[in-house]
Amino acid sequence: MMPFVARELFLTKGVGRHKEKLASFEEALRNARIARFNLIHVSSIFPPHCKLISPNKGLKKLKSGQVVPVVLARAETNENRRLVAASIGVSIPANRDQYGYLSEHHSYGETEEQAGEYAEDLAASMLATILGLDYETGATWDQREEQWKISGKIVKTTNITQSAMGSAGAWTTVVSAAVLIP
Repeated sequence: MMPFVARELFLTKGVGRHKEKLASFEEALRNARIARFNLIHVSSIFPPHCKLISPNKGLKKLKSGQVVPVVLARAETNENRRLVAASIGVSIPANRDQYGYLSEHHSYGETEEQAGEYAEDLAASMLATILGLDYETGATWDQREEQWKISGKIVKTTNITQSAMGSAGAWTTVVSAAVLIP
């Protein structure tokens, strides 16, 4: 049997609200358009030669009930006005023979922008360490991003983030996912 290495990947996100915690998670998956698949959580490697595609294009390649590998971030709350966020960070190397990184970040009290930047920074930091790039841990994300892009070894970083405010009497669940196309 040939080993599975994804050649395409898409990013998606969703939010769900329901009185039951599990149903709230299901609603978030539906909102992200991935509830109809059997999702397998995998670790955070962006495969060599993999292409980032649109969710619409990726979803057309999958069948209901199919087993699909995902890197999934999830956060939930049943507290009124509690802010939750789930983010996937992406860092792709310039050398497409090299693997990149996906990071999951789940947080409380962070805005969508804060959570997204953190996840993106985390993915880029992991890639930087295997590429031998130096960076100052005290530097801001913008400073590190500029330094890494100038090096020419990291070609793209991005994130997908979903945040939501909890509401009284219901569970609120947010998800973000990187879906690998078999």
